Amino acid sequence: MISVFDRRIFLLAGAGLPVGHCLSLAFQESTPRKGPNLPDGSQARGMMTPQLDRAVEKGLDFLATRRRPDGSFGTGAYTGNVAITSLAALAFMAGGSQPQRGRFGKLVTDALRYILSQENKEGGYPGFFHNPRSSPHGPMYGHGFATLFLAEVHGMIPDKELRVQTHDALQRAIKCILDSQTQEGGWRYNPVPKDADISVTICQIMALRSARNSGVLIPKSRVDRCVEYVKRCQDKREGWFRYMAQSGGGGQMGFARTAAGVVALYSAGIYEGPEIEAGLQYLVQSKPQGINLQRTEMHYFYGHYYAVQAMYTAGGKYWDNWFPYIREELISRQRPDGSWFDQVCGHYATAMACLVLQTPNNYLPIFQK
Repeated sequence: MISVFDRRIFLLAGAGLPVGHCLSLAFQESTPRKGPNLPDGSQARGMMTPQLDRAVEKGLDFLATRRRPDGSFGTGAYTGNVAITSLAALAFMAGGSQPQRGRFGKLVTDALRYILSQENKEGGYPGFFHNPRSSPHGPMYGHGFATLFLAEVHGMIPDKELRVQTHDALQRAIKCILDSQTQEGGWRYNPVPKDADISVTICQIMALRSARNSGVLIPKSRVDRCVEYVKRCQDKREGWFRYMAQSGGGGQMGFARTAAGVVALYSAGIYEGPEIEAGLQYLVQSKPQGINLQRTEMHYFYGHYYAVQAMYTAGGKYWDNWFPYIREELISRQRPDGSWFDQVCGHYATAMACLVLQTPNNYLPIFQK
C-alpha cells in the first residue's frame, strides 16, 4: 500500500523538485484538520478491483486514441474545449502519468501546450483561458478547470522552459480569478465581478486551492469571502445548496450542487462544522437519486465528480459506503469502446468517469487534502 506521503514523494521527486518545501505548502490549512478519518492511503484498500482497473484502462485508451492533432479534446460543439482538455489530461495524471513520463506522458504535455495556447483569445483579459469557438456558454467553467490543471501539473514538468511558461501562465490565471471575484464572494460565467453561482464558484476555489498548494500566494481574505458566499447558498434546514444565494432549490440538481458546495468548503480549508455535516447527510440520503440519474442527465458526471471527492475527504463510513456504489454504477455504464455517454460529449463523460474511478489512486495533489 502506497501512502499519501509516498505518492507525494513519487510525484515531486519525479519532477526534480525539493520535496520538503512542496510538502510544507500542502499542509498549510486555514482550519487544522482533526479526527481519525482523514485520507492516508488506506482508503484504497479493497476499492481498486480488477474490473475497475480494466474499465479505467479502456477509458484512458479511448481518450488517448481520439485526441485531436493539436493535443485537445472534445467533440461537436465542444471541440477544443479547454475544460474538457484539462479534465482529460487530469484523468491521465490520476493514473500516474506526468508530462513526458508514464504511458500517457506525451498526451499530458500536448494538452498542456494546447491550454497555454488558449490564453486571452479574443477576450481582452490577460490570463483568461477560453476557446470562444468551443461552447461559449460559461467560459469561467473552462478557465477554472484549465487553471486547476495548470496548478496540478506545473510542478511536474521536466522541461525548464515549459515549466517557467506554465508557472507564469498560472500566476496570470490566478490573477484573473481573483479579479473576477464578486463582493459577495463567488464567481459567474464571465471574468467580471458581477454576480455569482455555486457551480462556477466551486471551479474557481478548487483552482485557487491547488495553486496555493503549489506555492502561489492566495490572500486569505479572498478565501474567507468565498466561504461566506458558499455558506449563504446552503439551506440550513435540509443541508442542500442552492444554485445562487437567492434561488435554486433541491431535487436532482440539488444533488450535484450540494456535492459541489461541500467540496468548495473543503477546498477553502473548512473540514468540520454543521454545514459540512448537513451537506454530507443530504448526499447520503440522495444517493439513490444521485446514482439513478438518467444517462442523459447532464449533471450526472458533474455531480459524481464532486460527490466522490466529498466522500473521500470525509473518509470513514462515508467513503466506505459510497465508493463501491459509484464504482459499480460507472462500470455498468461503460460502453464497449471504453467510453461513457453524456449530453456534453463522450470525451467529457469518459474523463470524468476515469477521474471518479481513480480517486483511490491518490495521485492528483488536489485529492491529497
